[in-house]
Amino acid sequence: MVDEAGGSASELVRQVAAEAEEAWKQYAVEGAVGPDTPVEINNALLQIDAERAAELLTYLATYDLVFPGSGCRDRTHARRAAERVVRLLGYEAAWYTNITDLSPGARAWNPVTRHTFDGVVAGTGGAFTVVLLQVGED
Repeated sequence: MVDEAGGSASELVRQVAAEAEEAWKQYAVEGAVGPDTPVEINNALLQIDAERAAELLTYLATYDLVFPGSGCRDRTHARRAAERVVRLLGYEAAWYTNITDLSPGARAWNPVTRHTFDGVVAGTGGAFTVVLLQVGED
């Protein structure tokens, strides 16, 4: 999702998370809680560099967070798309994620939704903010 209004990354992540929670509500665990405000989202996000952003964008576009061994998209195509997004925002863009570890055998993140699994990458550059969010339930 791209925001041309110049909203902050955490505001747009919260907006996208709310849309995902609504779209996937039938799969969510009843009574699940998660961040409700841009401030809480901001506290869950870590700043990353453009290269890490491209890696994580590629991962989220390629693999399933619930079943990490299963690929959903072509990795080469996903990497080209991720690199293009990074270039379009500019190398001075600020990038954020909630993902703290995606090493083999380990996955860790700070929740940004009420879903069991979520991963987000957000970037702000110029007048644009982009967000890629994946949610899942097992």
